[in-house]
Amino acid sequence: MKSLLIINPGSTSTKIAVFRGAEAIFTETISHSAEELSPYINIIAQKDFRQSVVSAALSAAGFDGSSFQGLIGIGGLLRSVESGVYEISDDMLADLTAARYGEHAANLGAVLVRGLADAWNVPGYIADPITVDEMQDVARISGHPLLPRYGRTHTLNHKRVAMSAAAELGKSYEDCRFVVAHLGGGVSIGAHCGGRIIDSTTSRGEGAFSMDRSGQLNSWELAKLCFSGKYEKQEVLKMLNGNGGVSAYLNTRDFRDVERMMKEGNPAAYQVFHGLAYQVSKEIASMAAVLCGRLDGIILTGGIAFSQAFVDLVTERAGFLGRIILKPGEEEMESLAYYLDAALRGALPVKTYEAQR
Repeated sequence: MKSLLIINPGSTSTKIAVFRGAEAIFTETISHSAEELSPYINIIAQKDFRQSVVSAALSAAGFDGSSFQGLIGIGGLLRSVESGVYEISDDMLADLTAARYGEHAANLGAVLVRGLADAWNVPGYIADPITVDEMQDVARISGHPLLPRYGRTHTLNHKRVAMSAAAELGKSYEDCRFVVAHLGGGVSIGAHCGGRIIDSTTSRGEGAFSMDRSGQLNSWELAKLCFSGKYEKQEVLKMLNGNGGVSAYLNTRDFRDVERMMKEGNPAAYQVFHGLAYQVSKEIASMAAVLCGRLDGIILTGGIAFSQAFVDLVTERAGFLGRIILKPGEEEMESLAYYLDAALRGALPVKTYEAQR
């Protein structure tokens, strides 16, 4: 029985997993030091380096191209698309290579998969890229026509945990109404209805702050700061994404540090810990309103959901809206394996990505 290869590049690591059916038979997270990545001018320039270390890790574990029936990678920043499985087209590679919709480590997913899939003569795909947009029309109204809202969230994990929760309730995902709060390095909170994410906060520029992102700020004050003459554009963008949120307050990007400092009596850590739970709870209530208060559950997922103290604070504020369902951690690799298996079996259609002309 041949296997499925999953590739999930991050900013300083590349996760790989080999699945047979629903079972992971091999997983490895390959870390990349700052020194290793320093020669590359951008993310896409890392392609050959990352492909070589992935191949080496697989070879050391006894796998080669003949081991695999197909490959799939995490999807990066593309134009807005529907949820589902996509073949890796030339248009997709062109958009990712040019960073047409932004730089992101996930842009390497399709690039790495295509390189290996072509070399091994097996199919390669991505699924549920970051830019899946299923938002209902009314949710797109922002307050100014030049800045419409759009869907951009942790789609892979959102969908995976929602499907899992629905199965536990004995229902189909399409028949459930969930609020899903992804609580990781980025925070995104979405309203799921009819098998779609009909509204969500993006993890950059909206909603609750997170480990290194500022979330939704006062736009009036932000505009004044931008034109104060004190900061360059890139400095402000870094305040919003990279040096904002918990990092700006406490100089850490690890939520476990925040909880530890709070337990040690650090008053700033106490404020940030409780402030994040407060903001997450408000966003959950907002998405509950999108669903008219009719919920099958509120799903808390991501690394922060391992913190019982944090879960307790959110439950205290938002638990009246519906049952709290815990899915701590993230299941992106399992989600990708599900999509690849379904595509190879013909159980899901494979979609084609075309660039906007």
